[in-house]
Amino acid sequence: MMDFIYVDNNATTQAGAEVADLMSDVQQQAFANPSSLHYPGRIARKLIEDAREQAAACLSVPPREIIFTSGGTESCHLGILGILNANPDKRHIVTSAVEHLSVKSLCEKLQEEDYEVTRLGVNENGALNLDELSSSIREDTALISLLAANHETGVVWPMKEIGEIVTSTSARLHVDAAIAMGWMKVNPAEWHADAVSISGHKFHGPKGSGILYLRKGVRLSPLFHGGTQERARRPGTENTAAIAGLGKAMEILNGRRDQDAERIKSLRDRFECELLSSVPECVIHGTQSERVANTSNISFAYIDGEAILLSLSKAGICVSSGSACSTGMVEPSYVLRAMGQPDSLAHGAIRFSFSRDNTEADVDQLLQQLPPVVEQLRAMSPFWKKQAN
Repeated sequence: MMDFIYVDNNATTQAGAEVADLMSDVQQQAFANPSSLHYPGRIARKLIEDAREQAAACLSVPPREIIFTSGGTESCHLGILGILNANPDKRHIVTSAVEHLSVKSLCEKLQEEDYEVTRLGVNENGALNLDELSSSIREDTALISLLAANHETGVVWPMKEIGEIVTSTSARLHVDAAIAMGWMKVNPAEWHADAVSISGHKFHGPKGSGILYLRKGVRLSPLFHGGTQERARRPGTENTAAIAGLGKAMEILNGRRDQDAERIKSLRDRFECELLSSVPECVIHGTQSERVANTSNISFAYIDGEAILLSLSKAGICVSSGSACSTGMVEPSYVLRAMGQPDSLAHGAIRFSFSRDNTEADVDQLLQQLPPVVEQLRAMSPFWKKQAN
């Protein structure tokens, strides 16, 4: 396998060595059904409850408010649909125009089922207008669903202030914290959140693992029916290895998040600064807003982002042209469009998302490989030649 530099960590991170080792051990030694009362079953059950304690400590919440799921999409769907189905008399939802597809597409589907959806806009820096949020909440609003940090731009929203607005109403607040989790303290109590969705593979945990935090007292209808696992809120035999790996990943994250964020922000900022000085006609999105430490979304005018992505891939550099869930879509980023960016920039956007595994040497290689790729592609672009003349 060729050597490569991986800067597509908002799509997924590599599972940490301790996480992978633990999961391997669990698969071999704690394979029993956690609902069984015999000794091997009790061993599996203890691993799950230990992971629940680790997750609860990371989020500063009681363990009973942790529901294990298969990942971010299921967590978002369980949080949104579970709350809506438990409150059938309210048919209004407030969300934003820049949510992850797991929420965006679900809200579109709900509109087909006679829910009314209000989508809040953002400004050119990806910031949300809190006055617009406040005025959009009505007596029949069942749920507000917003992300804490954007998956494409890394722009962070003020969840504490958002929570204070929502908590003064009868509506519930669901937060998608998939990207935020790895880079900032996710504190459901401080955010006044009723539900928070988390995806393990975004912070060096296993794929197929996730959490829905659900505040005590919030009514939730399960999506599945059958057993009584997860207090009957998420029936089905638990994936013990993935849950144990998720707990370990959250324990590790809780001990090193701040120092990792500081180091990676320094790498990200150096990359952006030196790139701007060497490549003309590029725009970094969201720089006037708070961003998570690892994300840099950059548009290269007059060329196509997919062409940049493929050229970098041949050079052993892994990046993304947006959300991993949007791969293969020919339309420009709906996030950048919502921020008022023209298609000429939105089409040429690349997302660089770093992780704790990245180094100064990785940034050196990026800065060495990227400018000539852009120059070569622009030399073939009729749009670049037209503006040059």
